Amino acid sequence: MEAALVERLEAAVTRLEAALASSSSSAAAAAAAARDLPAEAAPADPAIAAFDDLVGGPLRRVSAAAEKIGGKVLEATKILEEAFAAEKDLLIKAKKCQKPDIAGLVDFLKPLNDVIVKATALTEGRRPDYFNHLKTTADSLSALAWIAYLGKDCGMNLPIAHVEESWQMAEFYNNKVLVEYRNKDPDHVEWAKALKDLYLPGLRDYVKCYYPLGLSWAPAGAATTVSAPPPSTSASSVSKAPPAKAPAPPPPPPASLFSSETPPSQPKSGMSAVFKEISSGKAVTAGLKKVTDDMKTKNRTDRTGVVATTEKASRSGSFSFNRVGPPKWAVENQIGKKNLIIEDCDSKQSVYVYGCKDSVLQVKGKVNNITVDKCTKTGIVFTDVVAACEIVNCNGVEVQCQGTAPTISIDNTSGCQLYLSNDSLGASITTAKSSEINVMVPSGGPDGDWVEHALPQQYIHSYKDGQFTTSPVSHSGG
Repeated sequence: MEAALVERLEAAVTRLEAALASSSSSAAAAAAAARDLPAEAAPADPAIAAFDDLVGGPLRRVSAAAEKIGGKVLEATKILEEAFAAEKDLLIKAKKCQKPDIAGLVDFLKPLNDVIVKATALTEGRRPDYFNHLKTTADSLSALAWIAYLGKDCGMNLPIAHVEESWQMAEFYNNKVLVEYRNKDPDHVEWAKALKDLYLPGLRDYVKCYYPLGLSWAPAGAATTVSAPPPSTSASSVSKAPPAKAPAPPPPPPASLFSSETPPSQPKSGMSAVFKEISSGKAVTAGLKKVTDDMKTKNRTDRTGVVATTEKASRSGSFSFNRVGPPKWAVENQIGKKNLIIEDCDSKQSVYVYGCKDSVLQVKGKVNNITVDKCTKTGIVFTDVVAACEIVNCNGVEVQCQGTAPTISIDNTSGCQLYLSNDSLGASITTAKSSEINVMVPSGGPDGDWVEHALPQQYIHSYKDGQFTTSPVSHSGG
């Protein structure tokens, strides 16, 4: 009886061991098959699938309208498509790579930065045809740089805010396209509307849904210290870490953008350092308010510079000249700074002044154009501009031209004191939705006094002979 029971138990144990061995071998085979599964047969990543939907929706609308327009607009739109293709490749690559340090991030972002530089090249030199289209495209591409966000100490806004602020800079020119072609050509209007939908709400909502706090990096994978592949290269070329029998220890924390690799005398530079090193490979030169000799255009190979904030500077008071693809000076969020200076500018560079208050900026030298956006009680003194000086969404600003400026545009501004030199008296001044615009011109007398002229802000529209005539309101006192 007992012998029979023992035999039955041994038989049961034998069957159980065989079943466990079969299950283990099946699981191992499934894991091996998953490792060898080609990329195209793997389950689709929801974030990548959503990005494809973004490209197939608003971006396809932009491309369809550009094909009808042709010319430079189509060329710029092709570059836009190339930039989004580079962005997709970087999103795929990030999921297989560790979070990089500053050197790795420079190489990682290089394909995207190369496309941004290509777009900016279309706007340089003499003002080309469809300049507003080209400028909108070039400025909007900086929104794709949200992928460079590495954390709250990296010097960038959160990805969602970065996309929104980048589009605000491009929207100024996009609105010009809408106004110019509203009653002329619906293809241009569709192009401008589709481009806005691509970024707002398109890219913004995509980032908000999948990457509100930045890219998702792999916990273990290939390092990003080597040059990133071109946009057309598959992300599967990134090598994988060799398997280990025992659980591997956690990877070391990624190097901060302000790690010990940065010289001790160099202040924080954040996003500016990333794109500066992409283009030149040099260390970022320190400074705060005044551009030093080693940052002058004539002494630089990449024709641009970076002046970063001090350690104690707050985010709202940061002062920076940064480069995100194009040769552009950006002066942002200055409060109470009276001695900001940009020296030895180049006629192919542009200056963008944003969100400053109670500050004064001097631009010494000839630049392509100057844009002053959302500034309050701020003074701008410049020498020469090749294209235009644009003042938009400002309150109580003063602008002085010491040389020449063919066009001065004032839009949605309340209170602007404009000083013209003898050489700039022939400037064409355009105003829209603005009030309290006063233009000061030299009197021509030996005392050097200024003569003030108030530009009209009230108009009378009269219907006569089958059409409306418009004339400014004339005030007279008894």
